[in-house]
Amino acid sequence: MTPSSPPGPPVAVIVVGASAGGVEALRDFMSVLPVDLPACVLVVLHLPRDAPSALPSILTRAGQLPVRHATAGERLEPGVVLVAPPDHHLIVVDDRAELSHGPQENGHRPAIDVLFRSAARARDSRVIGVVMSGSLDDGAAGAVAIVRQGGRLLVQDPDEALYGSMPLAATRAAGTGNQVPVRKMGEVLAAWVAEMSGGTGDDPPAEMEQETQMADLDPGALHDPDRPGTPAGFGCPDCAGALYQIDDGPLRRYRCRVGHAWSPESLLAQQSIAMESALWMALRALEEKAALNDDLGRRAWAHGHDRTATRFEESAEETRHAAELVRRLIERMTGEHTPAPGA
Repeated sequence: MTPSSPPGPPVAVIVVGASAGGVEALRDFMSVLPVDLPACVLVVLHLPRDAPSALPSILTRAGQLPVRHATAGERLEPGVVLVAPPDHHLIVVDDRAELSHGPQENGHRPAIDVLFRSAARARDSRVIGVVMSGSLDDGAAGAVAIVRQGGRLLVQDPDEALYGSMPLAATRAAGTGNQVPVRKMGEVLAAWVAEMSGGTGDDPPAEMEQETQMADLDPGALHDPDRPGTPAGFGCPDCAGALYQIDDGPLRRYRCRVGHAWSPESLLAQQSIAMESALWMALRALEEKAALNDDLGRRAWAHGHDRTATRFEESAEETRHAAELVRRLIERMTGEHTPAPGA
């Protein structure tokens, strides 16, 4: 009986994240990947939750490697590109891809940080993170996790990217990151994968384990009374729960009890959206109150109730003044002129 050969090292994984301007960058990226790439490529592109994605067919036409949407439980294979389907996190668990409808991170599902963190947890030094064009900073926390576990970080040259915020944020947070044009990424990645050893790094920190499990809706992680971080004093924009502050080296971020996660920039952007929405609601309520006072005033005049009519008119004028203050605040927040009703 011939003894079986020992299993080889786990398949190397290249995890790629992109957002605004990312379709163009990913198309160029696919065109430079070698057909014999000995790694599995996993891709997250921020997408609308309720829209179908044609990204696999777009990327298939752009390069030589097969591209498809990931399915839950499929094995990671070299030379294959798996894309996160809309409204699902793509997670690496051991040697397989998993899909989750877990809590959003930085307002996104799929989120780049979820993919990067889970890959670092599962592959240690046999993972390479690639951050491409995008606004804000999803992927920065994941880049920190990859570098901490011995992996490597490659980012699109911010001057080339349509939106350079994500590549810059990942480089700053991780304290490293080779910034190269997309056209050179294929040769860099092939060289890095060839240099990989079969060894593993240190055990992932407990916070990384817990955060990955929360993204995968693991009941034990969700019910655990110990939360990563310390109370931050802020509320979660997604569920209004308390946020906990997590200091990850130079990177500060926030996570709530049920798993929604935010970088400071993403949290600030979401708070601005919520504040603007609240101001529009206040403006609408004030305009309706002024209109109702006007109507009641006209009815009072018609019935000869002069004192009551005057009171309604004064109330309408005060309400319109308050509405104008709110309108000006909205203009300052949005930088746009908000026309008065009927203008």
